[in-house]
Amino acid sequence: MKQYNFNAGPSILPREVIENTAKQILDFNGIGLSLVEISHRAKYFQPVVDEAEALMKELLQIPDGYKTIFLGGGASLEFCMIPYNFLIKKAAYLNTGVWAKKAMKEATLFGDVVEVASSAEDNYTYIPKGWKCPEDVDYLHITTNNTIYGTEIREDFTLPVRMIADMSSDFLSRPVDVSKYDAIYAGAQKNLSMAGVTVVIVKEDALGKAPREIPTMLDYRTHTKNGSMFNTPPVVPLYCALENLRWIKSQGGVEEMSKRAEQRAEIVYGEIDRNKLFRGTVTCAEDRSLMNICFVMKDEYKELEQEFLDFAIKERGMVGIKGHRSVGGFRASCYNAQTIEGVNALVACMKEFESKH
Repeated sequence: MKQYNFNAGPSILPREVIENTAKQILDFNGIGLSLVEISHRAKYFQPVVDEAEALMKELLQIPDGYKTIFLGGGASLEFCMIPYNFLIKKAAYLNTGVWAKKAMKEATLFGDVVEVASSAEDNYTYIPKGWKCPEDVDYLHITTNNTIYGTEIREDFTLPVRMIADMSSDFLSRPVDVSKYDAIYAGAQKNLSMAGVTVVIVKEDALGKAPREIPTMLDYRTHTKNGSMFNTPPVVPLYCALENLRWIKSQGGVEEMSKRAEQRAEIVYGEIDRNKLFRGTVTCAEDRSLMNICFVMKDEYKELEQEFLDFAIKERGMVGIKGHRSVGGFRASCYNAQTIEGVNALVACMKEFESKH
């Protein structure tokens, strides 16, 4: 039985990216040594970092004055590093889910924090509208895609303040106006690479203004000045990211990724809205994520939830579609590497289950 990967993260990657990375683990560029055993200071590895940074700049049209760095620690470490480096007196946060709330909590350790809006009272089933950002804050922090709840911000706000964004689960899925942000960060295991590396795009002249001593490893300047090589980087995940960046470019760039995301989402949401058994969890259609499609059984069919999970996973190979415990139901994660074949297989599975009931 063929398996279709809908895991929310670590998640699906293009098969050629996995295979090419595996080859380099066996023999890195034909030098007779594995990628996992060469020195990151060796002449063989520096081109990996250089090409990855260059491809990132090309794909996202990153302006001059920004640096792309590759770090460890995941996005969760960035929840701390962002306010450590950028919060001078006060920061604003848009609370759209668990990860946004965790980022906001870390920021309270470094200064005043304003919650500009929240959808927590409705279990984050929508992106708040009509809010205003105070003009006296150092930055506004947003989480562009909420993996657990299936909501997404697919625009770059025009505001009187600079922005910082956690783009972990929709990174490289659409064009972004990087110039509006002081920093963009993303854990790689959603849409860029395997777990173990985090990408941060940071505006250099926004650094060095925070009124505090920053530990060396938590200071972005340490890494921008040393090209992500101050200490040993996560070499295999970083190389895997390079392969994925090459793949995205070969497929037509982020513009093509955005087009494919819309096509996949139209297929799956179309079936959710048509099928008598299911309903989407996001209350505003314009807030529906293209990356993480969340849905549940309609109330009158709630007792069929486990039966559908068993059927989809065990009999039709739909891997990782169980919803997060905060939402329940089902979640189909459709990152860049997800195929039309995969989403069509999911839709066929939903239709077949409907026909049985």
